[in-house]
Amino acid sequence: MAVSPSSSVQQARQLLADRLRELREQAGLTGRDHAHACGWHGAKTSRIENGKTAPSADDIRTWCRTTGADDLAADLVESLRAVEGMFIEWRRMKRNGLRRAQESRTPLYERTRRFRAYSSHLLPGMIQTPAYTEHVLGSIQRRRGLVDDVEQALAARVKRQRLLHRGGRVFAFLVEESLLNTGVGGPDVMADQLRHLTEVASLPNVSLGIVPARPDRDVWPVEDFWIYDSAQVNVELVSGYLTIAQPGEIALYTDTFTQFAELAVYGNEARALIRAALDRLSDRAG
Repeated sequence: MAVSPSSSVQQARQLLADRLRELREQAGLTGRDHAHACGWHGAKTSRIENGKTAPSADDIRTWCRTTGADDLAADLVESLRAVEGMFIEWRRMKRNGLRRAQESRTPLYERTRRFRAYSSHLLPGMIQTPAYTEHVLGSIQRRRGLVDDVEQALAARVKRQRLLHRGGRVFAFLVEESLLNTGVGGPDVMADQLRHLTEVASLPNVSLGIVPARPDRDVWPVEDFWIYDSAQVNVELVSGYLTIAQPGEIALYTDTFTQFAELAVYGNEARALIRAALDRLSDRAG
């Protein structure tokens, strides 16, 4: 399990290591005694606990056996697998082009019934106009020197957006007010995008909340994230793409989403913020 530049991944790795240390201490074993009981080199226990060496699934099973915690082995192995799968570098995910990256997420969207998305950097893909999406994907393709399959990737994204109009799914989108004023694709693209937001918000299965840019707020913007039912969280970072499946981690993002939802405005207040952003675009154009 390679060391990741993501602080979230590092934290998850250390939480697992700390839990293993707790089991050893509760069993009354020194690091040296524990290593001897496990049948491995004396320094291995210390390196695992300090996050310098990642344990394997077999290491965790052995650890639990020697500390009398066999009943915890399965859960800890799942924790290990979750950490291993949390981080996928962008260059690996997109090495076969943007279209494949878009299509690979289709099964997750198909099986999800409740979507919750918070955005502070770009509007959520499910409520982007084709022109907005094309500009975003094109920028990624050029910046990262990827194969130019933006047109195909755009088609895959637009196809996925049809889920908004299928029954049996609900969507809750929270966006920072600053996104209404962030230029993506130029004034015409942004104006169409803002008008599209009001149309999407009128759908009966969609909730659109805008988090106002107030000076007195005590919950600050964080990275963009999606919650799929209560089974998985996806987080987009500059350096990578996190997939989180641990219940405790999901709960943290759920609580954060709830905090932002309480700050957000909806309905007429949200539409007023969108209209104000449209007016500012018009004034600049004039």
